[in-house]
Amino acid sequence: MNDAHLHMVVNHFPIIGTIFGLGILIAGIFFKNSVIKNVAYVIFVVAAIFSAVSMATGEGAEEIAEKLPSVTDQIIHEHEEMAEKLAVVLYALGIVSLIGLYLNFKNHAKANLISYLAVLIAIVGVFLGKQTGTTGGEIRHTEIRENTNIGNASETNSEQESHDDDH
Repeated sequence: MNDAHLHMVVNHFPIIGTIFGLGILIAGIFFKNSVIKNVAYVIFVVAAIFSAVSMATGEGAEEIAEKLPSVTDQIIHEHEEMAEKLAVVLYALGIVSLIGLYLNFKNHAKANLISYLAVLIAIVGVFLGKQTGTTGGEIRHTEIRENTNIGNASETNSEQESHDDDH
């Protein structure tokens, strides 16, 4: 297993974990249930850890990916920039989640405030996760790139087929 493979294995959990954690945390707030909130906090902490692993394997994955055809430095750079922003947000979310866990266990009055703060940070994390996932996908999935010519090629084929039908 090389760094690119390892990066692909671990890089999905920070995004998916943040999405699931956000939903679970909102449910915990709605039901006023600290156990449900704690589940979300643990998911956020694990997402932050996986984010650190993703960042650690990203450089090695970049070394491999930049040698592949149709992979440009610009595409990799965009992904790297988004991933760095996401990592910072998820690290902050992990720290806030640890504080939330502690305050919930102590039945502290500020526990609810922390849960709302975690929701806000998680929303930012979900947005950045979507951006990071898309820019990462664009590295190998040329069909999702905005400047791809696949759409133009299929339009050209359709025009050619309709032209052929006329004759």
